[in-house]
This record gives sequence, C-alpha cells and structure tokens, in this order.
Amino acid sequence: MHAQTCSQLTADEPIGALSIQLETVIRGNKLMKHMFLMSALLCWSLASAAVDLPLKDLDGKESNLSDYRGKWVVVNYWATWCPPCIEEMPELQAFHDEHADSKAVVLGINTEVMDSELIQAFLDDYFITYPNFTNGPVSHTPMGMVPGLPTTFLVSPEGKAEARQVGPVTREMIENFIDKWEASKDNQ
Repeated sequence: MHAQTCSQLTADEPIGALSIQLETVIRGNKLMKHMFLMSALLCWSLASAAVDLPLKDLDGKESNLSDYRGKWVVVNYWATWCPPCIEEMPELQAFHDEHADSKAVVLGINTEVMDSELIQAFLDDYFITYPNFTNGPVSHTPMGMVPGLPTTFLVSPEGKAEARQVGPVTREMIENFIDKWEASKDNQ
C-alpha cells in the first residue's frame, strides 16, 4: 500500500492512498507526536463498490445511507463522552451548513446505548442540527473499521467509501479532500 498525506495529493496522484494522521518523531528519550492539519484525513480507498448502511434517527425513523446518493456524505461516528468528538462538532456543523443544500451532507452516528432524548438534548446543548442517528457500539461497518472515536468516513456521490479519518476532522480537511478527489476525477 502506498502512503502519502492528503495535503500532498495532486490531481495526477491516486486518491486511494493511505495517509498517516500522526507523525511520530523521536528526539532523544522523548517521544513527540505532531498532528498535521492537512494530512490528518486518511486518504485510503476503502471500497470499490457502493456501500449502504441502515440508519435509525433519534425519533426512530428508519432510512439508509443510499438515500443520500448524489451527494458527498460525511459519516461521523461519535459519543457524548468523547472530547475530540465534541471538539469537531462545530467544524462538522459549519461544513454541513455550507454544503447541505448543494453537494454534501453530514450524518452523525452516536455509538452509545442511551436514550434518544438524552442524545438530542446533548446535541441541542451544542447547537448541532445536522442529522444524527443511533447505532450503539460498533467496531466494523460496511464502510470499514471504527477503531476509535471519532471516526469519520467520506462517501462519494456514487456511494463509495473514499476516505476514513480516525480522530478529529475539520471543515477545511473535508473540503480539501473533496476538491482534490473531484479534480482527479475530472482529469480521468
């Protein structure tokens, strides 16, 4: 598997590359971890076929990931006890607010076994309005593994899981990945 960072991808390079979200630098006896803003989004091709996922919203209404075909879908697995999940929520909300009426939508999937009313109250406290669903604990999805929280998948308008990020994402990271992915498709 070829590794490179998302920030280094260009239109003529493959999108299906694995990016390492954390570079480990050893200096003397100290182990330092340096997070790269632009390379944090894993550019790993996750599936060649369209994926689907049954969804159940906080009101109990059922739908499917495939209902969102034609748009980019940012699928974010999170929990109320997860500080990085909470930190990234405003970024996800900003991305959703800017793109939901055009080319992309954010879907939050809570991974806790808890009452939907409590989850909704939590979301209201943080002014989160993008669609959220319940799932309970999960380690594997049709899009790939969920090794920790938050985990975010980017699903293309064709329904293919194109990237995964374990750890927080930003609006800028998502927009940059989509722009580079679309530019590479335009050049094919």
